[in-house]
Amino acid sequence: MVADDERRAPAAELFDALGAAYEDAFAGSEPHRASLRWLLERLAPGSRVLDVGSGTGRPTARTLADAGHRVLGVDVSPVMTELAARQVPEAEFRLADIRELPLEEASFDAVCAYFPLLQMDRAEQAAVVVKLARAVRPGGPAVLATVPLDVEDAEGVFLGQPVRVTSFSAGAFTDLVTGAGLTVLAEDRAVFTPARPDAVPEPHLFLCARRDTP
Repeated sequence: MVADDERRAPAAELFDALGAAYEDAFAGSEPHRASLRWLLERLAPGSRVLDVGSGTGRPTARTLADAGHRVLGVDVSPVMTELAARQVPEAEFRLADIRELPLEEASFDAVCAYFPLLQMDRAEQAAVVVKLARAVRPGGPAVLATVPLDVEDAEGVFLGQPVRVTSFSAGAFTDLVTGAGLTVLAEDRAVFTPARPDAVPEPHLFLCARRDTP
C-alpha cells in the first residue's frame, strides 16, 4: 500500500470513514451468506483461502476461520484491517492494495472477493480478476460479488459518504470472469437495502465459479 496520502486509494479513504458501520449495514445479506455456504461445501479441511476486500473480517473471514480454514484477508483500509485482526484473530490480515500485491500462481485453494472492485477503473478490475483467477489452484472455487451497473466514474453517496463508482452490467461482469479463466457454476442476483435509515436499495451480483483446469 502506498503511504503517500495523495496517492491513497479512494477505497481506503471510503472504508476508513465507514469502519464498523459497513459491517452493521450489510450483516443481513443472505445472498452473501449463501455464497459462503456454497464455498464451504467445496473446501477440503484446512484449505488456504484468499479473502480480497476483507473489511471487518465478518462475516467472510469469521465464517471460514470457524470452519477451520486458513484465511489471508487483504484490504486497502487501515481501519478495516485493524478491525478484522481484532475480530478474527485466527486469520491473517494484510494491509495492501490488491492491484499491487504479488500473488503466486495456484497458491490458494479458493478465493473470494466481495465488492472490492468498485473504486477501480475497468481495466484495473479486469486485471485484478485475472490475477485472482490465477491465484486459485486449478479446479478450485472462487466467489466474486459486485454491484452490476453499467457506469464509469459515477458520483454517488454510499452510507453517507461521497463515492465514485465504476462497474459493469451483470452480463459484462460475467463475461469478464469467464474470460479470466473461471467457469461460473451459479449466480445470484438480488436487491439489497443496507440497514441504515439513509440507505437505498442496490443490486448485487454473486458469482460462484471454479478455475478451469488446463
